[in-house]
Parts: sequence; C-alpha cells; structure tokens
Amino acid sequence: MGSLFKSEQGKQEILRLYDQKLESLGVAYSVRMINTSFGKTNIIVTGNPEKPPIILIHGSNGCAPIALETYRDLLDSFSVFAVDVLAQPNKSAETRLSMQDNSYGIWMNEIIKELNIQNVILAGFSFGGLIILKTLIHNEKKIKEVFLTAPAFVVNGNPIKALFRFFIPMKRFMKTQKDKYLEQFLASAFTDQDDFAKQSLALVFRHFTMDFSPVPVIKSKEAMKIRTPITLIAAGNDILFPGRKMIRRAKKIFPSLESTVLLKDSKHVQNKTDNSRIATIIKKKAQL
Repeated sequence: MGSLFKSEQGKQEILRLYDQKLESLGVAYSVRMINTSFGKTNIIVTGNPEKPPIILIHGSNGCAPIALETYRDLLDSFSVFAVDVLAQPNKSAETRLSMQDNSYGIWMNEIIKELNIQNVILAGFSFGGLIILKTLIHNEKKIKEVFLTAPAFVVNGNPIKALFRFFIPMKRFMKTQKDKYLEQFLASAFTDQDDFAKQSLALVFRHFTMDFSPVPVIKSKEAMKIRTPITLIAAGNDILFPGRKMIRRAKKIFPSLESTVLLKDSKHVQNKTDNSRIATIIKKKAQL
C-alpha cells in the first residue's frame, strides 16, 4: 500500500507543523512508540504520573498535540496519554482501519494493554468518539469511564447541509488553493477562528489522502450492551453530528449514559471556553 501522504515534501511540512504545535504547548512530555497488530502507534505521555490515567483521542485529520491543547486543563490532574490515531496526518502508522467492524476497538485495547494501565478514562472528540465506542463494544473491562465530545457514530446530520457547508468548500480549496474556500469550511466547522487549524488543514487538504467513507452509527443492540459510564457533550450548532438529535438518541440507546451536556452555541469544533468547561466536567466527574 502506498503512503497516504501525497509526497515526501508534503509529509515533512505536516510533521514540521505537528512539532511546532507540540513545542508551543510548553509542557514536559515523553514519546512512546507502541507496536500493535495494526502498526506502530505514536503516543505523547505527559501530565502527572501519580494521577489516574486518561487517554486522549483526537478527531479526523488531527494529531495528538491538538488533543493535548484541547484538554490541556487536565494535565495537572491526570497521567495523560495522547494518541496519534492510525491513518491520520501524524506520526503513527498509515494503516487505515474499517469503521464498519471493531478494528479500532481492538487497536485501542492493544494500546491499553501495552501501556499496562487499568481503570482508564477515555476522552475523545468527533472521530475519537467513534474509536472510544468501538473500544467499549470490543472490550470495556479496563475502562473506568468515558467522555465523548461531539462524537461520531451516534447520529449523523443532514447530508445535503454537510455537502454544501463542508465537502464542496473542501474540494474547491483542494482544486483551486483559494483561501476563501478554506475559510468557508472553517466557518462551518469551528466555533471560533483558529489560526493553527487554518495552517494545518491547508496542508492536510493539499498533501494527505483523506478518508471520505460514510460514518456509520452505532446499532442499538450494541449500545445496550455497554456498561461503562458515559458522559456525552454535544454541540448545538454541529452540522455533522447535531447535538439535540444526538442527545435524544443517546438517552434511548445507552443504559450507562450518566449525563449529557449541550453546548448550545458550539459548532462542531469547540472554542477555548467550551474546552475549559469540558475539562472541568471531566475533573468533577472523576472527583479530582
């Protein structure tokens, strides 16, 4: 299989920006590269090693430094493991797993086993939410609790809206390289302007082969079997995964759903204020 990066030069530009973002956070960290049956997985280890373990999982077209920035208010309260998801523009293997089976859950449980941690908290955004739910479906024994923010795999939004607000501007930018199309995409996805996201996604859209496979939704019979406590944080103005629709379905299908939060003014990607609110919710629920 060829590389998902369209050129070596493009890959190096993306990874250079990755390193810049990580260093800009100003946190002490180490790096672990874990072998899994799906390929090597890069993990940034930070936080307080004396505190409970939490694994952070970023969304599509993202990387571990973005997850660390999103949840940086947790670093004093947890032993933090930020994972570079496979087949994304980051430092993990380029093995693209299926969203239709439990491969992502098997992969995450292999990571937990290799890290040798128990009673793990999982926190993830968007596609990271799908990975967390797949993990619970496959084997939830080592998971203490999960926090899902605007997760994929619970509901999908109106495909016509997604087409015109997300995919057409993205494709037009990829074809023309005109900033106005990238800005249209960002305005639909992000609650507040994000300069790093603009730099990063401009590179990803140009130099990385993205996965445009349809995002599935969890079957009710799978959701009913989950026993791990779930906190669901939904975004009120999310076109991809509408918050109110998500909360309605979650209350019907997840017996272990402990609480829901609707960020009324949030688009798919939260702003700094909402990210701090999410971190507070996690710390409070974990009694920290």
